[in-house]
Amino acid sequence: MTFPPRLVPQAGPAVWSGDSLSPADWMLPIGAEEAACLETLAAAPDDAGRARREVPPRLVPVLQAVAERLENGRGFVLLRGLPLDRLGAGGPEAALLALAARLGTALPQDEGGSLLRALAGPGTPEPGPPRFQADPADAVGLLCLRQTREGGSVALFSAAALHNALLKADRAALAALYEGLPQRVGQAAPVTLPVFSMASGAFIGRCDHDAIAGEALTEPQRAALAALVAAATAPGMALRIPLHPGDLLFRNPQLVWKQASRAEEPAAEETRHLLRLWLAMPNSRALPESFRALFGETAAGAPRGGVQPSGHPAAGG
Repeated sequence: MTFPPRLVPQAGPAVWSGDSLSPADWMLPIGAEEAACLETLAAAPDDAGRARREVPPRLVPVLQAVAERLENGRGFVLLRGLPLDRLGAGGPEAALLALAARLGTALPQDEGGSLLRALAGPGTPEPGPPRFQADPADAVGLLCLRQTREGGSVALFSAAALHNALLKADRAALAALYEGLPQRVGQAAPVTLPVFSMASGAFIGRCDHDAIAGEALTEPQRAALAALVAAATAPGMALRIPLHPGDLLFRNPQLVWKQASRAEEPAAEETRHLLRLWLAMPNSRALPESFRALFGETAAGAPRGGVQPSGHPAAGG
C-alpha cells in the first residue's frame, strides 16, 4: 500500500527567492592564480582533449566549494573571470572538460557521445508564463563564450521555494505534483514522474515542460501545473543573472530550475555563445525509483544520466 507524502515545508539554503540574494551569495570570482591554473589545464590535454594532470592546489578549494554548493547549498554557483582570451583555440572546451573531470563525470548529450554542446543563448526568457527545462544530469554547466544580446541573462528558481509557496497557497496542487504528471521519455508511452518528491530523506524537484504529455493531463493535474506556474510568477521569486564572457554557471537541476529561453538552441560555430556541460556527481543525492527511466540509476552518487546511443535519456552504470 502506498501512502500519500507528508506535505511539510522544506528548509535550508536551497530555499531562496531571487530578491533575497545578492551576488556575494552565488558568485565565486576567479583570481589571477586560479586563472593561471586553468591555462595550465587547458594547455595539457590528452588524446581525447581532456587534461589528466593532478588538480593544481590553488583550484582544489574552488572545486570543493562548487560541489558543496550544488548539493548542500543553494544549488547553483557562478564562477566569474575564466580567462577566455588567454586559453587559445579550443582552450575553453579543454578547460571546461578538465574541470568536469575533477568534479564528476561528463555525460553524453547526443547519440554521438558529444560531451559539450554549443548553444546560442543566453537570450531573454520566453514571453508569457515561465516554462521550465530540465536536464538528465546531476549538474549542468553553462560557459558563456560571447554575449551579443543586450540584457542576455538566465532566470533561475528555487524548486524548494516554489514547493513551500504551494504548501501555503494550494495544498491540493502540491499533492497532485507529488503524485506526478505524465511525461514522455524517448519514444515510449508517457510515464508518471513526480514534480516534487523525497528520496532517502532528500528533497528533489524536477519540472520539464517540454516532456509533459499535455494531452494525457487530467483536469486536477492541469490545475496543479497552473498553480505551480502562478507561484513562479510571484514578484521576487526569480533570480535573473546576466552572463558575461568567461562566466561559468553550475546548477543542480534537482534543486534549481531554469526558465526556458527562445535563444537557447543549437548554434553555428560563428554564432556560438554558450557551451553546455552535463555532469554525474559523486556526491549526488538519491533519486526516486521512478526516475530510473530518465537516469538509468537512482542511487546516491551513482554514475547516471546523459543520452544513450539509442537516443533515450539515462545512461546509468
